[in-house]
Amino acid sequence: MPSVEDAIERAKNKLPNVTPIPPSLHAQATAHELKSRLEWGEPALTILDARDRSAYDECHIKGSMLASLEEFEAGNKFNMSSERDIYIYGATDAETATAANILRQAGFSQVAELKGGLADWTSIGGATEGLATQGHSPAASERNVVSRLQEFSQQKAHEKSLQK
Repeated sequence: MPSVEDAIERAKNKLPNVTPIPPSLHAQATAHELKSRLEWGEPALTILDARDRSAYDECHIKGSMLASLEEFEAGNKFNMSSERDIYIYGATDAETATAANILRQAGFSQVAELKGGLADWTSIGGATEGLATQGHSPAASERNVVSRLQEFSQQKAHEKSLQK
């Protein structure tokens, strides 16, 4: 009589390989490909937003990092492995291509340009974050420390004037 292990092994050999494979990285990727990788749960990728700070603050792909084209052109280095899979998007496909080429010239070998950028991402229901998703316009103090300190100082001065 065959053992249970033998029966399992025979059953495995009769089945096709049913393990799904995540999509591979292409030089130009679609929003669907990126979303598929994220849904797959693959953490070994980075999403970079090459737009300016105000556009990034307004709305960006959830989990993406700001890496504006100005930073690239200034020669700023990014603390990432050159082998890491990077998806990058900009305000236009041309801006995306420029930023991607700068990364490639800097030695990053796994760079994908996200075609259609944020517009395509949101059109397929991709997760976003930023001021536009919060439903209110924040005060300047919510954006930077200097404004926050100025607002705090004004508030304390107002409190002192009320105590007199």
